[in-house]
Amino acid sequence: MAAMRTSSPRRSIPALLLSLALTGAALSAKASEPWTAPTPEELTMTAQPQAPGAAAVYLYREEKTDDPNQTYTEYVRLKILSEGGKDRANVELKYISEGYTNFSIGDISGRTIHPDGTIIPFTGRPYERVVEKMKGFKVKSKVFTLPDVTVGSIIEYRYKLQWNYALFSTPVWVIQNDVYLRKGYFFWRPLEHTHYSLTEHGLQTDFIAWTPILPVGSDLVLPNQAKGMKSFFSGAGTTIELNVHDITPSPSEEYMPPVRDLSYRVMFYYTSYKNADEFWKGQGLQWSTEQDKFIGPGPVVKAAVQQLVAASDIPDQKLRKIYAAVQQIENTYYTRERSEKEDKAQGIKEPQTTDDVWSYKRGSSYQVAQLFVAMVRAAGMKAYIMAITDRSSGIFLRDYLSLQQLNFDIAIVTVVGKDLPFDPSCRFCPYGQIAWQHSNAYGLRQIADGTSLAKTPSQTFRDSRIIRVANLRMDETGEAAGKIDLKLTGNPALSWRQRALTEDRETVERELKDELTETLPIGVDLKLLSIGGLSDSEQPLTVFFEMKGRIATATGKRLMIAADLFQANIAPLFTKQKRELAVWLWYPYSATDGIRIETPLGYSVESVPPAAQFTLPKMAGYGLTVKSDAKGITVRRDLQIGETTYLPQEYPDLRTFFSQFQSKDQEPIILKTAPAAPPGN
Repeated sequence: MAAMRTSSPRRSIPALLLSLALTGAALSAKASEPWTAPTPEELTMTAQPQAPGAAAVYLYREEKTDDPNQTYTEYVRLKILSEGGKDRANVELKYISEGYTNFSIGDISGRTIHPDGTIIPFTGRPYERVVEKMKGFKVKSKVFTLPDVTVGSIIEYRYKLQWNYALFSTPVWVIQNDVYLRKGYFFWRPLEHTHYSLTEHGLQTDFIAWTPILPVGSDLVLPNQAKGMKSFFSGAGTTIELNVHDITPSPSEEYMPPVRDLSYRVMFYYTSYKNADEFWKGQGLQWSTEQDKFIGPGPVVKAAVQQLVAASDIPDQKLRKIYAAVQQIENTYYTRERSEKEDKAQGIKEPQTTDDVWSYKRGSSYQVAQLFVAMVRAAGMKAYIMAITDRSSGIFLRDYLSLQQLNFDIAIVTVVGKDLPFDPSCRFCPYGQIAWQHSNAYGLRQIADGTSLAKTPSQTFRDSRIIRVANLRMDETGEAAGKIDLKLTGNPALSWRQRALTEDRETVERELKDELTETLPIGVDLKLLSIGGLSDSEQPLTVFFEMKGRIATATGKRLMIAADLFQANIAPLFTKQKRELAVWLWYPYSATDGIRIETPLGYSVESVPPAAQFTLPKMAGYGLTVKSDAKGITVRRDLQIGETTYLPQEYPDLRTFFSQFQSKDQEPIILKTAPAAPPGN
């Protein structure tokens, strides 16, 4: 729902509302419609060979969108194969009850079929609850449970959505999800070409285009005039159909890219463009014009900049002052939604220009970025908006002709002929940097003479650092006490600072402590002493702890300690032999651990792990040294992850690298009791 918090000239809220309704809301079709008689094989099946261990399998799923009748229906037949699949009997159907358009909910029909063929119809009443309240509308859900579902049951249900306002949006057929699909059928009857539809830039004729991501053998049935084409005008009787079969579940692997948008699907849209080049050029020009209309700058922004910067300031000084001022604007992405009544009492209306955003000292994340660009332009520098696809939530698709996939704005400023990216609407993002989600990301940007598709810069491991330092004193039982200092810069610090905007201080402190505790030996107790730099993005975030607990294992006359205490309780990564998807590690970073342990009297160091260095050429590096002296042990560990994406063919080398250094982290430091002194000495 985060996308609905924003207000931007390029995004159509009604289209978003309808999209939500079509993907999450539902109600029953007429109960008189016939059910499908189960086959003997369906009744007795206990597994799906193509999906080993599956908890449930779709026997059949059907979606129909009928724009002339303003209805959407779905029919589901699902086989329960294990205890874990029984949760599928609980169905939650989301819909929008208020706002730009209303949706009505009718009867819900369903039934459960046992393996012996016994049929138990659904006769209950769904209950309704409010899922979320936002300015101008409510998201509700109808919840019901199909009766007497056991392992081996087949559950069936139908539902239909009816909207009562002449607003139409194109469907997105999501074919692949987390459940194996034996057979599926998808149907859309669009409006005739004499109608108009609401898109991102107002009313356009219903010139239909589509972006298919489908497996080989899928049967997409298009109108005759669309054969061999990528778009067509719909006419009377136009329908589009798709038949699919044997669709495997979406892949699920640790540290995988956000491939949700690349699962099997067909994305339709109304457009007046015939191909991607025309779309991004034409829509880009309209989008840029709308951006400039909102940005200005107007007289209020110009006056504010005159107060902020001096004529003698060099560009960097001007930018720093403007960036700091814009970062103080309330970014409503991080704060609670205010009611219309509250806004009215404060004299706040929906901003029409960046003058309003500065006057209100408040705006959406998009508006904060637009304000920064306006102020930089008012200071006499060239500045542009760039709309990107946030890397944490999706992947930009050039052939998907929709601006809806661009869900975040950054700013580009030209300084001495070089374009520099800024992230002003990302609260607490340091000056001159961009958050990892917005780095190495594709999107649409303004340029001096129009727009172009572009990519944001990548980050390096030097941009994000984790430094952990422990100074401990250990006794002869293996118990230790002392201090641990944590220093974070870049993305790790940014993450905690943003958490502090939406969580209370006590919760942030507890989560900081818990996260570090989970890496240390089991049973170690931490007490958080202080936090520094939590609200200062230009300084490292520092956290200081007091530690107590057992860090060594006693075996006879010896004590054994893991080489790196900060990795003592970390589960190994990438243990599977093969990989289907690329490995995706969020962002490059470096981690340095420094540990000093004062050993107990009567013990000496018997052995320490030998120094080691491992590398993954041009991608990652690791080093560990352990030294001992008369008073104790000093450990230094360095890890640099320089690349974030590793293709499946690179996985074996990545797996070997991680296995090497994670094994090294666990190698023991061994202490032994010193021999007793001879009598008389």
